[in-house]
Amino acid sequence: MDAVDALNEIAFWLERELAPTFKIQAFRKAAGIIDGLEPPELAARVRDGRLKRTKGIGDRTFQVIREALDGDVPEYLSGLRSRGSRPLVPGGHGLLASLRGDLHSHSDWSDGGSPISAMVDAARLLGREYLALTDHSPNLKIANGLSAARLADQLGVVAEINADADGFRLLRGIEVDILEDGTLDQAPEMLDRLDIVVASVHSKLRSDRGTMTRRMLGAIADPHTNVLGHCTGRLVQGGRGTRPPSDFDAKEVFAACAEHNVAVEINSRPERQDPPGALIELALDAGCLFSIDSDAHAPGQLDFLQYGAERAERNGVPAERIVTTWSLVRLLEWAAPGR
Repeated sequence: MDAVDALNEIAFWLERELAPTFKIQAFRKAAGIIDGLEPPELAARVRDGRLKRTKGIGDRTFQVIREALDGDVPEYLSGLRSRGSRPLVPGGHGLLASLRGDLHSHSDWSDGGSPISAMVDAARLLGREYLALTDHSPNLKIANGLSAARLADQLGVVAEINADADGFRLLRGIEVDILEDGTLDQAPEMLDRLDIVVASVHSKLRSDRGTMTRRMLGAIADPHTNVLGHCTGRLVQGGRGTRPPSDFDAKEVFAACAEHNVAVEINSRPERQDPPGALIELALDAGCLFSIDSDAHAPGQLDFLQYGAERAERNGVPAERIVTTWSLVRLLEWAAPGR
């Protein structure tokens, strides 16, 4: 098989398994090093030892390249494929099959690890019909948030991808910070140009109940907001440690979401599991719509929708109230009013 494809597929499966970042990057880097080399040239470098002496090519990546050149599926990839054939979670499969898209993903334009094209390729491989590219807004400097100028440049890239998308649609989006005063961290004229706006709190998560509630209500009332992202901000596991949920009036916030036609995100990242089941039940009672999203920061993480589908099914969320089960036409009709 193609050696570049083998290396990138290994990275995909490792991302899906939440392997250490350095391990994933080793395969992505090796793929970049050999990409563009014609097979005879690559084979020559393998035979005479030049490739093994190349910076960025380690023992494992060299072995994968050599086995691919020999016409075999590399043994390491075969093992990952075998593990990857098993579902990430035991339930939610029926609902997962109903999901058509994903409204929350990141690329290397902000704090994601891969180019936009790699995210698109993985989404298509997983059978998605659409994917919203929602890199961060400028206030989140630690995540290299996009200024208005950089966002405008990114929209040009999205247009180029969609020109050759062949039935797939990359949606123009943003994960915009909800600022302390409840406003959205991007120029309104830029938000007007987007298909999907996910609004999330990323700072001062320990604010008091009244302050946090007012902050969230302000963002929900903004006509640009489509999805309220990871509403509690909690972390329940993972390398960043744990973090308790923010304190806010969930009944008031979810009532506002229902009033303003804003979907409550069921964030599929295993370290977030946000919102918790009790809040999903409150949002259901309030009449809210939902969006099951991966919040992927790498191609393999797009398959995290399995976690979100399982949680939604377990908490009794009907498919018709999940906007990511909708057709692209219906989704865009829902997202556009008020722009």
